[in-house]
Amino acid sequence: MVGAELKLSVMLDRPRRRRKAPETPKRVRTRDYRHLRHPFTPQPVLSEDRVASMHDTALRVLEELGVKVLLPEAREIFARAGATVDDEMMVKIGRDVVEEAVRTAPSSFHFQAPNKERSQQWEHGALMMAPGAGCPNVTDLERGRRAGSLNNYIETLKLQQSFDAIHQLGPSAEPQDIPIQLRHYEQMKQQLILCDKPLFMYSRGTKQVEEQIEMIKIARQWDDAAFEADVKVMTIINTNSPRMIDNPMAQGIIDFARANQLSIITPFCLAGAMAPITVTGALVLQHAEALAAITLGQLVRPGAPMAYGGFASNVDMKSGSPAFGTPEHVQACLGSGQLARHINLPWRSASGSAGQVADAQSVQENALALWGAFMAGATLCVHSAGWLEGGLTFGYEKFIIDMEAVNTLAELCNPIAADDDDMAFRAIADVQPGGHFFATEHTMERYQTAFYPPVVADLTNIGQWEDAGAPTTAENATKVWKEVLAEFTPPAACEGVEDALAPYIEAGIKAGGAPPID
Repeated sequence: MVGAELKLSVMLDRPRRRRKAPETPKRVRTRDYRHLRHPFTPQPVLSEDRVASMHDTALRVLEELGVKVLLPEAREIFARAGATVDDEMMVKIGRDVVEEAVRTAPSSFHFQAPNKERSQQWEHGALMMAPGAGCPNVTDLERGRRAGSLNNYIETLKLQQSFDAIHQLGPSAEPQDIPIQLRHYEQMKQQLILCDKPLFMYSRGTKQVEEQIEMIKIARQWDDAAFEADVKVMTIINTNSPRMIDNPMAQGIIDFARANQLSIITPFCLAGAMAPITVTGALVLQHAEALAAITLGQLVRPGAPMAYGGFASNVDMKSGSPAFGTPEHVQACLGSGQLARHINLPWRSASGSAGQVADAQSVQENALALWGAFMAGATLCVHSAGWLEGGLTFGYEKFIIDMEAVNTLAELCNPIAADDDDMAFRAIADVQPGGHFFATEHTMERYQTAFYPPVVADLTNIGQWEDAGAPTTAENATKVWKEVLAEFTPPAACEGVEDALAPYIEAGIKAGGAPPID
């Protein structure tokens, strides 16, 4: 360390002297994280001719090999459109049928949240984040790893609602203490009484979907026409790779298309396991499966909102476990963005982590995967905060630490101030060679709002850190999530919703609920 670096290091290592508070009133730093646009051009990883060839190969897969479709109604829909259906439930779809379906799928649509200020426009260029989701377990430093409960589901919704850079709700913790035929009531109810962000539901059978739609309509006082006017809720459809659409997923595509609601078609193609070991091979399979499912939805209702989903990564060939945040994951993400743009659909990517706890491995995996989605121009990045063990566990500390990366990306979406005063000629003139800018008028006017305030990162010097008890990042994160939960207040849009829903839920439970489709 030499010169200016040594000078700054010594300066920062000294105990900070108290200085007189500035005369100017305290300023509050504000940034709009609610509606983000990508600041950078999406980065390609493949040439355009290779992307076109991959698309053509995917069409060939559907024409010559087909996909297995378990749901009879779905096979009938394909058959009426001219697809070939055999006795083994294999469906071969001509490229003309697929290309017409892609043509009718909208490239832009509005997703209305319970609070209109949190509504989102789904299109290329938009950027949204969603939390780690679908986790059967949760963990935190105080209570340990355990099966997800209704209380955990509620707590994770409160965490999601409390950060503006989380734009889309998701089931971070599965409430496994609620029977599966009744679980959807609590999952939708808690979203409606605690949050005002865009809603999510599982597609586990027509009756569950219809009942949750009815709950949304009751809560928001929408009739059928108002509900179907634009997107009010989304689901994620995971094809059963390789080349199969099972009963719940096919039924979900049909149900959501009929209701004019958003289904995000997301094959889960792990290279080396349920997909070819090469990145391009995995992407071709992903693309073929996505096209097949998108085609089904458009055959049901041309123009129904649907999004392309890319969640390809690789497995650890020693253990067979899924891996995330790997170079292959990032490459697949970049390639997915190119394929989504090739068919002109908004698209969902995903971050993730294979790590077991909130440590350097899991944070690095998540951050690199987030960066891949960011550079790929993803419309929505799912699992952006909190995901552990490849989705088996949601971590409270992990969520808070990951929000540092999520907020950083949100911060990058704000343009750099670059007017004449920001170029700071007068400040440079005020400071003599070898001096510092701490006390200049230019600094004093801006110091309260100039820089991003960390969620959990500790930027103090070593002496201050030791005086505070030398807390780890995870320990700081524990303090943050506890404070967030203790201070939580439901937004105004939730007022009166619980009472409005009570009679409908009570009647549904009394009738036995809605068992999921097999």
